[in-house]
Amino acid sequence: MKQLTGLDTSFLNLETSTSFGHISSLSIYQRPTGNKDFDPYQVLRDQIESKLGLLEPFRRRLVEVPLGLDRPYWISDPDFDLDFHVRHIGVPGEGNDQQVGDLVGRLIGRPMDRSRPLWEAYVIEGLASGDFAVLLKLHHSTIDGAAGAEMVALLLDPETSDEHRNWAPESEPGTGELLARTAFGMVKTPAKALRLQIKMLNELGRVTRNPGFTTVAGSLQRGIPGPAGEVVRRALGSPDKADEQDQVPLLPRMGGPRTPFNATITAHRRFAYKAVPFEHVRAIKNELGATVNDVVMAVCAGGLRRYLDSHDELPDENLIAMIPVSIRTGEETEKWSNRVSAIFADLPTTVDDPVQRVADVHQSMVAAKGQFDLMPADMIADLSDLAPPALAVRAARLAARTRLADRTNPPANLVVSNVPGPRAPLFLGDAQLLHYYPVSTVVDGQGLNITVQSYVDWLDFGLVACRELVPDLWDLLDMIVDDLYALADELGLKLKR
Repeated sequence: MKQLTGLDTSFLNLETSTSFGHISSLSIYQRPTGNKDFDPYQVLRDQIESKLGLLEPFRRRLVEVPLGLDRPYWISDPDFDLDFHVRHIGVPGEGNDQQVGDLVGRLIGRPMDRSRPLWEAYVIEGLASGDFAVLLKLHHSTIDGAAGAEMVALLLDPETSDEHRNWAPESEPGTGELLARTAFGMVKTPAKALRLQIKMLNELGRVTRNPGFTTVAGSLQRGIPGPAGEVVRRALGSPDKADEQDQVPLLPRMGGPRTPFNATITAHRRFAYKAVPFEHVRAIKNELGATVNDVVMAVCAGGLRRYLDSHDELPDENLIAMIPVSIRTGEETEKWSNRVSAIFADLPTTVDDPVQRVADVHQSMVAAKGQFDLMPADMIADLSDLAPPALAVRAARLAARTRLADRTNPPANLVVSNVPGPRAPLFLGDAQLLHYYPVSTVVDGQGLNITVQSYVDWLDFGLVACRELVPDLWDLLDMIVDDLYALADELGLKLKR
């Protein structure tokens, strides 16, 4: 039995009747030629079953602490039913991209059953190309993007053994045991909170070059009496001194401008997807001396600029993008958990020149990373362990009920994420993976998410939006891709579409 971290629990606590905490992926596989008996559903089911000993998130389910007094626990599900999770479905109509996107939008617009392991896999047949797809839904409380990439690699690895297959279910703990664990945790919470407070004061002193913060931290550290003080002193060592060389980046402006997709969302989703040759992005970034991420964010800004302008909704200020950042060090003892934070950067939607947008994105990212370094991300993640789950759930429900997102400017207008993926082809049985489209999530105040995943020779765009806030999501996707080629044209690069 393992307890969820505060960060893991936050993805559960923020769920409402319209906001869901699962993240997904749409994988397109080429049906093997010369094998008329190939059954994608059976192949996927057998592959998952053969890997259950390795894929812990696939077989563990939640155990809630009574009254939400503490964070939940994971146990290996004693009633695990693989057939509940692996499902078979067909695309209606001709099976074109928009019909596949509509089907995915409906499937991701459904909450997951918390009485079972938090994942679902849909084998989707009937694609116009003759290929088949797999939609994998996984709750964010169980993995982050880096862990998800490792999970996919494990799942599609053809090597199997009895060790990979075998696992042991656990019995569900009783109320008495859960409350006893909660009481023991509450005893440790004050010391942990004080330790984090001291570390935060030391960090503030370091980045602001203000010795007052470190003086207060040192006084607290030396002055804690008894065993708790000894624990803190051993954990932190001697008080830190401010580093005179550190520079303090300018703080970001607070909140982005309002747009049509910055409002309260419904439970309905739209999904649009498209692939771009990776060599096209590489040619542009080499010509400009930029990064792949600079180019991706710049063309997203260009597409958003054109989209908002076509609706007479283009703000006079740049939009703000929230960009997920992995804080994994490689030394984690628990890989099936969340180690992710975020940075906030300007998207140059006020800039008309596509080349200038790349330069502006680069400068914005440098500043954003400087702001991110003001406070160690692992410290922020540790602070989330101190929040009572019941309080967080009530806060999320109150914000949804009062439609707070309709009354305030968003801290960020949307999520833009660029995820590096496998460089070598992957296979499900004899079926080769062609594309790996990310399918992320949206929340109140951020009704649009743009995530990009690289895979072998492709850059796969996956856009998710609230159905009512962005009814023409495919148009936005086309504008983003068009901006990529407009940027290439501006540089004199002749790229074939």
